[in-house]
Amino acid sequence: MYAGFVIAAAGFILVAKPIDRLHITTRAQALGIVGIGILIAATGFVVPASDSRIDKVETRLDEFIPVWQFGEHHTIRIDAPPQRVFDALKQVRADEIFLFRTLTWIRRGGRRLPESILNAGSRESLIDVALKGGFVRLAEEPPRELVIGTIVAAPRHPRDELTPATFKTKLPPGYAVAAMNFVVTPEGANASRVSTETRVFANSPEARRGFAAYWRVIYPGSALIRRMWLRAVRRRATTRAAPENLSPPTE
Repeated sequence: MYAGFVIAAAGFILVAKPIDRLHITTRAQALGIVGIGILIAATGFVVPASDSRIDKVETRLDEFIPVWQFGEHHTIRIDAPPQRVFDALKQVRADEIFLFRTLTWIRRGGRRLPESILNAGSRESLIDVALKGGFVRLAEEPPRELVIGTIVAAPRHPRDELTPATFKTKLPPGYAVAAMNFVVTPEGANASRVSTETRVFANSPEARRGFAAYWRVIYPGSALIRRMWLRAVRRRATTRAAPENLSPPTE
């Protein structure tokens, strides 16, 4: 889909100024490139989303979302022990994540919303904001893994209170559930590798098609937020570690 957008954008540029070296000598040819790009993007926009499945349970996230259609995974290495990293990831605020507020403002269309993960303040950690704004804690095993989840699509009728059990229950058609984890793995004496994974499972063809359109639009911003979130965790964890790593003054 994004390749189609790039091709269409290049076509629009060539409409304004055809380039002989590319053998695009007329605006009609350039408009043809625009059309090809739009066709590719539209095809990517509606292509069915296939299921992904775990081979075996390795994380707590695997227990709650063993099958999913939409997901992303990011990792970072941090020069700090697992407990300090785990503490840091629970304490990072929205204002510590580069472009977080800009991207979430775009995602909510500039609307004013109650405080939530899409409209987070700077007083509480982003995890705490999420847990107060529609997410539920699915698992917390310090200093190894934290998992939170929410419902991202549902039929228009009352539903039971969201609990961890919801994610292991067969829901009526029309639901899409999402969960995100952070996993901290030791790497050497004073280092850790941190990964964050997001999975979304839609339990009906209609829910899958509806969420696919949304996911394919917001994915670049979502992926950037996850990467910047991990960098904020690293910054907080290593900044706290710095004083302990200072050598004693020499006489």
